Amino acid sequence: MNKSMLVGAVLGAVGVTAGGAVATYSLVGGGPEYAEVLAVEPIKEIIKTPRQVCKDVAVTRQKPVKDQHQVVGSVLGAVAGGLLGNQVGGGTGKKIATVAGAVGGGYAGNKVQENMQANDTYTTTEARCNTVTDTSDKLVGYNVKYELDGKVGQVRMDRDPGARIPVDKEGQLVLGQVAQ
Repeated sequence: MNKSMLVGAVLGAVGVTAGGAVATYSLVGGGPEYAEVLAVEPIKEIIKTPRQVCKDVAVTRQKPVKDQHQVVGSVLGAVAGGLLGNQVGGGTGKKIATVAGAVGGGYAGNKVQENMQANDTYTTTEARCNTVTDTSDKLVGYNVKYELDGKVGQVRMDRDPGARIPVDKEGQLVLGQVAQ
């Protein structure tokens, strides 16, 4: 065998092999294709959580009244007023002054006891509660705008895809996790 024939045979074999490889590569698709990501917008949901807030406050209350009609004050005032009225005048005037003193003293005693009961208070501490609502954001997904074969599309994904999204052999986006 001559040297140029050997070189020609080797070059021919290399050419045929290379041509077959290029043709096969074109048929297979040339490896993984990707859609270019144009924009990623996080989707957030507002979560509202109610909770109770309590604080202690001082509360002033009136003590229970034992004598609703102020009978004791009226009687003591009437007796004192009658004694004072009896000291004034003489004869019939003395009787009128005693009665007037008793009536006036009874009224005054009633009012004095009423004021004393109104000012008879006590203070306690009570818990006062109200409900407040805390708000927080929860990330629920992403709106992804992409370009594939010159066309712009949008898809919702559960994760941020990064700069590109894989495309399968049929030209569909691969939205799930890709095994690496």
